[in-house]
Amino acid sequence: MLVLALDTATPTVVVGIIEVGPPADSGWFTTGVRAARTASSGNRHAETLGQLIPEVLSESDLRMTDLSVVVVGLGPGPFTGLRVGVMTAVALGDALGLPVYGVCTHDAIAATYAGRAGTSGEAAAPGEAAALSEAAGFVVVTDARRRECYWAGYDASGARVSGPDVERPADMLTRPDWRSSGLVIGDPDFSEPLGTEMHPAEPDPIGLVLAASGLTEGQPPGALEPMYLRRPDAAPPAPRKPVTPR
Repeated sequence: MLVLALDTATPTVVVGIIEVGPPADSGWFTTGVRAARTASSGNRHAETLGQLIPEVLSESDLRMTDLSVVVVGLGPGPFTGLRVGVMTAVALGDALGLPVYGVCTHDAIAATYAGRAGTSGEAAAPGEAAALSEAAGFVVVTDARRRECYWAGYDASGARVSGPDVERPADMLTRPDWRSSGLVIGDPDFSEPLGTEMHPAEPDPIGLVLAASGLTEGQPPGALEPMYLRRPDAAPPAPRKPVTPR
């Protein structure tokens, strides 16, 4: 099964072709990265995504018609960037007749890190796997702009136990439930505002596939509902007020 995985919920656009095989003896399904790209996009999510998809297909020596499934990150993320990825996935699924699975972006990050702490610790950075395996749980934090962050809490297996939510770091620190352990992963720019060491982490194609519930069991995908968590910055103009007596 060839899966196109993509995410535009963060400032980094992520695209990859993942080959998914039958379950291994351990109960995990096997995955292999045929090609993957990440690129810092700023506000150019559409242009960046439009460039990266043909690149991963070319590197994999594949055509669009060779794909079996599309997996897309549903955020949380800023409105414009997140919408680019979701609508691209919907368009590809409709044009190619493929199922499209939506995944919480924070779940994808958590799946990658939980896997590194467990079955693939050798792939983690020095000290990272040990910190993850010792943690009772962890928190994933990404940039929400407006000096706010998106966050969600996870147990040691990578299952979400709280969130996702959007808050200012100062407000998060007043909540006793935001942090289940000493481990926080995600955008390192929030290390100082949150007063904690931050293990850098971003979504990747493998994490997106691992977090796609039902994909390997053959279950149909659920509704694609982007996690905006707040209103978009842009708003329709209000009706003009009359300036002359009627």
